[in-house]
Amino acid sequence: MVRRLGILTSGGDSPGMNAAIRAAERSASSRGIEVIGYQDGYNGLVFGQSTDLGDRSVGNIIQRGGTVLGTSRCPEFREPEGRAKAAETLRNDKVDGLIIIGGDGSFKGALALSDEHGIDVVGIPGTIDNDVWGTEETLGFDTAVNSAMRAIDQVRDTSESTGMMFFVEVMGRHSGAIAIQTAVATGAVGVLVPESHSDIDRLVNRIEAARARGKRSHIIVVAEGDEAGGAFGVADRVNKMMPYPHRVVVLGHIQRGGAPTARDRVIASQSGALAIQALVDGRSGIMIGIQGALPVEVPLKEVVEHGPPATDYGLLQLARDIAG
Repeated sequence: MVRRLGILTSGGDSPGMNAAIRAAERSASSRGIEVIGYQDGYNGLVFGQSTDLGDRSVGNIIQRGGTVLGTSRCPEFREPEGRAKAAETLRNDKVDGLIIIGGDGSFKGALALSDEHGIDVVGIPGTIDNDVWGTEETLGFDTAVNSAMRAIDQVRDTSESTGMMFFVEVMGRHSGAIAIQTAVATGAVGVLVPESHSDIDRLVNRIEAARARGKRSHIIVVAEGDEAGGAFGVADRVNKMMPYPHRVVVLGHIQRGGAPTARDRVIASQSGALAIQALVDGRSGIMIGIQGALPVEVPLKEVVEHGPPATDYGLLQLARDIAG
């Protein structure tokens, strides 16, 4: 019988993590199950740092970005000795199962903890990059895209007024998901991502053609991991070919924070509740993902083995086809 469950947030923070924590605690509480929150990711397990969660402690957090439990990297957990200490903490705390909210790296750790020490684990994908296999949406992605869109909408006013080009860098060291969706949503004249070759000549031709049609605002969205060196690298190369006034805007961690969108709150709430249900029913080693707009259970082993999901090249092509 499940009497006590643990939960932690690991890796980079993302809007929606708090909503998932809240839903998990409330769902567990309705079943008479206690929930303990481990602080600062796997550090909380390794060093025994935790707090008891209750209905009031998770009240008024659904609208907050970040994570009330804190998150950080934990080098010690990467070693067998660290995972052994983590398992000992869970046994001492009489925890019957653990929910991990994080990305691919966090899930690798969860799987190792399960394989080596028999800990029941369920993952919830929380990362703004949307780069976890087995789910179409990760907590925070929708919020990050909307944050980037709003920023670019404001930048466009200045671009239209002055005629300057703006190279806007969004997050995505290995994934262009944020850049692609943001480019489509803002009507950017160009988008460059790590998964696709950066054709600077083609970009320049598109901008020149748009200028010839009388277009004044020129927004180029660049993922930080683009091969051309991010927004600064792209701007430098473009400027050498067409020396017009331009500015570089790096949105950076602005995309990570802020109140989660309704979509992120909904899928976070669904995921938190379903993670509790899975552990109560005796299901472990799974991730709660979203496929076809519906929550599904995906084996963690498959998530880790597959690596990042395939890039949506159809949407990337759409961004380029309707640019200008």
